Amino acid sequence: MKEQLEAIQVEALEKIAGTDEIKTLQEVRVAYLGKKGSLTGVLKGMGKLSKEERPVIGEIANKVRDAITAALDEKNEKLEQKALEKQLEAEAIDVTLPGKPVNQGGPHLLTSIVEEIEDLFTGMGYEVREGPEVETDYFNFEALNLPKDHPARDMQDTFYITNELLMRTHTSPVQARTMQEYQGGKSFKMICPGKVYRRDNDDATHSHQFTQIEGLYVDKNVRMSDLKGTLDVFAKKMFGEDREIRLRPSFFPFTEPSVEMDISCKVCKGAGCSVCKGTGWIEILGGGMVHPRVLEMAGYDPKEYSGFAFGMGPERIAMLKYGVNDIRAFYTNDKRFLKQYHQA
Repeated sequence: MKEQLEAIQVEALEKIAGTDEIKTLQEVRVAYLGKKGSLTGVLKGMGKLSKEERPVIGEIANKVRDAITAALDEKNEKLEQKALEKQLEAEAIDVTLPGKPVNQGGPHLLTSIVEEIEDLFTGMGYEVREGPEVETDYFNFEALNLPKDHPARDMQDTFYITNELLMRTHTSPVQARTMQEYQGGKSFKMICPGKVYRRDNDDATHSHQFTQIEGLYVDKNVRMSDLKGTLDVFAKKMFGEDREIRLRPSFFPFTEPSVEMDISCKVCKGAGCSVCKGTGWIEILGGGMVHPRVLEMAGYDPKEYSGFAFGMGPERIAMLKYGVNDIRAFYTNDKRFLKQYHQA
């Protein structure tokens, strides 16, 4: 039996060495180590051996099995590596070839305008604040000096969820929330960008949904001249250093006095044309000094503190700056329109 085991080992190692395919190697494994394999058949005859011979033959059989197994594993590893190298060679990619072009998007024009305005005002010390689009009647109207029976509410008719919850009509509630947060104990500068909603008929210059950026500065001894200086810097940075501004008296419930700001027409340089309707000026935003009543409701003493506020629409600014003639173009997702302003 010892000679049989040694012969099986020699024969198995020769076949393993001569095998060049993984499938054939598995067949060799089964032929020698399987249930009906050569080595298994010899081991079944160990029951006929004497007690003295069994340990000796058993030790030899284990060495033979270990030698065949080790040779099989080593050969299998080499064949797998060879197969992998062959596959990689067959599937090789020429990385020097030019790749397929990938269409790249860009920021929406309104996003670019909002970010440009944010950068401008943060550079002047303003912080950017956001608030909920679903707002309470109190913060959207009452905290801004618009009680429930105030006729000025008609100009900001909106979408109501309940009698006390609505889609905000402006970002001014963020200003009211900020002032109430500080309870009259802190000076601050802030702007609040975001979407707003009004029940309006959509056309070339109106939309039921649009974006708005409002600013607020509260401190001691804030004057109208501070507001004018701030807006003058804004106009020149956004539309060009040669732009002039003018302030016209207006009315807003939350500011007193209130103004509308116009910029000089960039087309006619103030001479009058169809763009500015012959006036030489184009309306751009509204603002004014914060109403004393609004300061009081937020916990500020109007005898000690004052402030100014302003509000603008990024859509209108984009339309004037880039010559867009229909506000609906910002929201119809026409890629032909959007691609024009990726580098704006």
